[in-house]
Amino acid sequence: MQKIVTIVGARPQFIKASALSRALSLEGIKEIIVHTGQHFDENMADIFFSQMEIPEPVYNLGIHSLLHGAMTGRMMEEIEKILLLENPEAVVVYGDTNSTLAGALAASKLHIPVAHVEAGLRSFNMKMPEEINRILTDRIATWLFCPTEAAVENLKAEGFDHFPSHVMLTGDVMYDVALHYSRISAERSDILETLSLTRSKFILVTLHRQENTDDMARLKEILGALEELSKTYKIVLPMHPRTRKILKDNDMVPGFPIIDPVGYFDMVELLKNCEFVITDSGGLQKEAFFFGKHCIVTRDETEWIELVELGCNSLVGASKEAILENSTLPGNRSERFKARPYGNGDAALLIARILKVAHKR
Repeated sequence: MQKIVTIVGARPQFIKASALSRALSLEGIKEIIVHTGQHFDENMADIFFSQMEIPEPVYNLGIHSLLHGAMTGRMMEEIEKILLLENPEAVVVYGDTNSTLAGALAASKLHIPVAHVEAGLRSFNMKMPEEINRILTDRIATWLFCPTEAAVENLKAEGFDHFPSHVMLTGDVMYDVALHYSRISAERSDILETLSLTRSKFILVTLHRQENTDDMARLKEILGALEELSKTYKIVLPMHPRTRKILKDNDMVPGFPIIDPVGYFDMVELLKNCEFVITDSGGLQKEAFFFGKHCIVTRDETEWIELVELGCNSLVGASKEAILENSTLPGNRSERFKARPYGNGDAALLIARILKVAHKR
């Protein structure tokens, strides 16, 4: 039986892996999951495996809370040992985290083909660690599975037509996930009742990017906008542990309640029922689109430029004024959400079949 090692380490990767793990199983491919431990909080890691019925990781490396270089190096060292032991036909990595790059580098140096799910994305901001990770991973990957036409065009512009790799437009596995779990999230989540949101107008917010949390001026602008909005809406902010620590270390107390990270089913229900979304997350920008919600993106650039061009997302940086101005836009502009830039919800199955065929050659 064909064997693939999957490397995951952060919440968005657990979610994406849920779709591809099902597809790999359907195609008769054995999957060995390695969890690097990059996200170590129970609500940011373990709960996703149990809730989303992802096979338990065979290996859990427990590597976290280190600087980028140390974290990536430690991960490479441990992943290399596993790959030598398991001897897989391919390694699958997702997105743009340190876990992504470490897995791709370890595999490449052992001459094991790398499949990069969510390849070709670019923010064109080399100050972002994620941008460096995704560019380097793309360059050494054998299969580049692109979620959008724009991602394919980015790789063409970088000369990938001349590299020994396979660039393929597959659609986005996140759309697969949203379609699958939206049917059952209401049965699995009681978050609306727990937070007394059943009759409340609320905004769903996430805040974790270093460009915002490590820059006090930007952080204060965003929090100032949220405090102003809290006079009209209830703010639901599941706070990343690192962001919580930064606020505590800087004696910054938001003028509205914050909550602990939530599981995926809870997040889906929050997305379904919120007025709109404010986020600096990459994945949540798309998830907001999947559920027809206007999204205010608190970044200076985005990988998902098609959503800005469609008018579904507003790119505002960290400006309090811009956040408040865009919060007056209608939350549900149905005509704009009819576009299908991320495929038809069958990306994971297509990827699994490509890997299966490649193995037979």
